[in-house]
Amino acid sequence: MKFLAVAAASVALVVGGLGSGVAQAETVPGCSSAVQIGATAYIDYGGKHIVSVKQFKGCDKKWAYMYAWQTFVDSRKSFFMTSAVGVFGLVTQPDPDYLVGVVHGRTGQREVWSSATDTVTNCTTAAGDVALVTDDKFLQVYSQIRC
Repeated sequence: MKFLAVAAASVALVVGGLGSGVAQAETVPGCSSAVQIGATAYIDYGGKHIVSVKQFKGCDKKWAYMYAWQTFVDSRKSFFMTSAVGVFGLVTQPDPDYLVGVVHGRTGQREVWSSATDTVTNCTTAAGDVALVTDDKFLQVYSQIRC
């Protein structure tokens, strides 16, 4: 029965024009009014998007969010993700000065939220790492910097 409900929801998304493969984010834990800020970043492997990385702001906090795409999950590769908010001192540098709200997901965990961070007055990015245990690879991406 659960399968049929998921299948029906998938068909509804495709018919509704949302089935283009874009990962749809859940509501930020503890802050339903939070919104995505900046563009979504993607971790690619084998020429395909495998994970979306987004940054959210609301309730005087910021979060990073990671979502593993279904096609990647279906590949049965062993992986784990780490999500964090990167904080910048100088926006001109390519990498953040430090990471806060770091959360390490469990092996195969499909969604990983960082902890809420007190960084609304800072320039930040969502930092996402994927360790592909099966392929001995480590992939990382930062979303758009938002101040």
